[in-house]
Amino acid sequence: MDLTYFRTFREVAKRASFTRAAEELGYAQSSVTMQIQKLEREYGVPLFERYGKQLRLTPPGEALLKLAVQMLGLYDQSKEAIANQVSGAIAIGTIDSLAAYYLPPYLQQLRQRYPGLGIQLLPDSEAALVAKVKEGEYDVALLLERTRSQADPALRCITVREEPLVLVAPPGHPLTGITAAALGDLEGCELIVSEGSCLYRSTFEKVLKESGIAYRIGFELGSLEAIKHCVMNGLGIALLPQIAVEEELRRGSLAMIPFEHPEIRFQLRLLLHPKKWMSQTLLAFINMLTGQESLDVTEI
Repeated sequence: MDLTYFRTFREVAKRASFTRAAEELGYAQSSVTMQIQKLEREYGVPLFERYGKQLRLTPPGEALLKLAVQMLGLYDQSKEAIANQVSGAIAIGTIDSLAAYYLPPYLQQLRQRYPGLGIQLLPDSEAALVAKVKEGEYDVALLLERTRSQADPALRCITVREEPLVLVAPPGHPLTGITAAALGDLEGCELIVSEGSCLYRSTFEKVLKESGIAYRIGFELGSLEAIKHCVMNGLGIALLPQIAVEEELRRGSLAMIPFEHPEIRFQLRLLLHPKKWMSQTLLAFINMLTGQESLDVTEI
């Protein structure tokens, strides 16, 4: 039996009028009459009776109304429950710095909103992130890309914000006391760097080489925490995302070298496959990151 008929039946009973029920529901009165007649044929009893101009339920009609209200209530509850039910997992690919220092608060919000959601946070290299979003292995990827670079045309790209990089040194380092460090001030510096696939490392080295600035790589480490501790202990300087060193800068265990360069500017970008089905949870995650209540990714 079509639940539409029970909604119509409930409205006629509430309004005590076929005409007013039709107006409320936006139907022709003949459609309302037809639906009630089908219900009466289905149950084999009259559901309404007239006393003069007054329309009222018959005893079978009153019994059916109680059941219809329950059925429609359960149906509405089922829609709400299924809409809010989350199964499976979201696979989020990202780089180490964002996984450790940027994403945790958003993942906490997502888990609080959808307790049944499984969340996979998968740190990877920039090249691997792009490839795995294309292959469908990751639902979404979050990474740093150069401000002037073009996003991969095969993917949807959402720019979340500009993500500052900072040059850090141990407290008391000579370059931390100057007003603005130029490239020439970095001559002969000893760098502590992340792995070779790191985009901001390769960009920084490219800028130094193109400007003829001599430098030495003292340590190449796969851990941001290890890089920070090496800098703290005076083993060199490092270019890192600001989000990764905010706490150490606040405490004074690291100091910032006032250095900027137009080629060393990065944006936090979110990548999606253009044919990716946008689940409620994935949309919620994207909206959290972008600070929007409702983002229409089809228009990106």
